[in-house]
Amino acid sequence: MAFASRFQQVLAAMWAGILLAVGGMAAPSLFAVLDRSLAGLAAGRIFAIEAYVSLVLAMALFFIERQRTRQAALQAGQSVMSAELMLVMGALFATVLGHFALSPMIVAAKAGQGSLSFGTLHAMSSSLFLFKGVLVLALAWRLTGRR
Repeated sequence: MAFASRFQQVLAAMWAGILLAVGGMAAPSLFAVLDRSLAGLAAGRIFAIEAYVSLVLAMALFFIERQRTRQAALQAGQSVMSAELMLVMGALFATVLGHFALSPMIVAAKAGQGSLSFGTLHAMSSSLFLFKGVLVLALAWRLTGRR
């Protein structure tokens, strides 16, 4: 198996692990041991770091998969779009939407501004994070099964 393919598998698995660690362990643990406002600040910072790590991993996986699909298209006349590429793009979109659109709206809602409540925005953000996690897990699953 080529180095790029193995590297792609490691990156996807690492990304999935980061999402599981942040969303499944770090954030809930903060709320279990800290007061609500401090836990919220800490969780916000952790999710911001996760978003930038996700951007880097998504771009790396996008470029590797794009190169692979181009080579496959040249060799066998296949499409330049793959399911793996769609999963990466979906997770990338979820990251950008969550961090650059919803997070500022959540901050505004905490300050009493905006038309949507904090609870609504938090639910949207949590759902988007879960959706991203499912996409990344599916990506890791598909990449490890590919020969």
